[in-house]
Amino acid sequence: MREGQFIKQNIERWKGYQEPTNDPDEVAKRFTYLVEDLSYAKTFYPFSNTVRYINGMASSIYLSIYRNKKEKKHRVITFWTTEMPLIMYKHRRTLLFSLLFFIVFVAIGALSAANDQNFIRSVMGDEYVDMTERNILNGDPFGVYKMHEPIMMFVYIALNNIKVAMISIAFGMLATVGTLYFMFTNGLMLGSFEYMFYHHGLGKGFILTVFIHGTLEISALVIAGAAGMAIGNAILFPKTYTRMQSFMMAAKDAVKIMVSLVPVFIVAAFFESFVTRHTEMPIWINLIILTTSGAFILWYYVLYPIICGKKQKDVPKV
Repeated sequence: MREGQFIKQNIERWKGYQEPTNDPDEVAKRFTYLVEDLSYAKTFYPFSNTVRYINGMASSIYLSIYRNKKEKKHRVITFWTTEMPLIMYKHRRTLLFSLLFFIVFVAIGALSAANDQNFIRSVMGDEYVDMTERNILNGDPFGVYKMHEPIMMFVYIALNNIKVAMISIAFGMLATVGTLYFMFTNGLMLGSFEYMFYHHGLGKGFILTVFIHGTLEISALVIAGAAGMAIGNAILFPKTYTRMQSFMMAAKDAVKIMVSLVPVFIVAAFFESFVTRHTEMPIWINLIILTTSGAFILWYYVLYPIICGKKQKDVPKV
């Protein structure tokens, strides 16, 4: 690569590195990339001003790293209060698209079930549909949540949902297609499952009962889908970075998003195993759980990141 092309390809990124940041991960990332750039420039343009320019930036960051080498005391706290919200702000558009895709997939599932009753069986399986219809006839439509011992049910559901989310994120490496496929299958299941109850006049009961745990669980799957899409987008559209650099940055963000979702899945599994089974609960308790869960997701993954993001003007849109 000619020197002029090398400079043109990286100059905007280098200029961005001149903006100060208090994020230690960002500082480490900048230093790593500058060392790579410096190594390349020394190899192909050993006596150029480009080498001196990159070396000056790398040296400055190096000194700042070792001047501030002492680890911050409240790293765990800042992860939840600052780092995670900024990651969600960075990927806010991807989260919006993930939500829109999922809504479309749920609608496809519901409409397909409405037009073809056999569609529900093809998605949910004959055994599950027959069991649910028996429960409806017996006056206990949500009896499926009472079939298993709660502790074992809790462990299985929590681990399964975490596994599904991790697979959904990992499949973002297939240029986003893998993540969208997982969201598509989950959306079809939810849409057809919901229509099955709506068809029997139990639409309201479905919302009040299933979304006791579903508000957190489904929201977390949508957020995990956004993390997977972020990886796919980074591979497809690396911008000024190399494809590998772009992928590594997105993967690091995705892992942190997944870490933040683990407690959400655990709480959702607790609700599904220990609370949803109590279908005789007063409606006001259901509503409190629903609204509290929804408010938490909206606040922590949407509104609070916007507040944090506006304080960090150098956070890019993705």
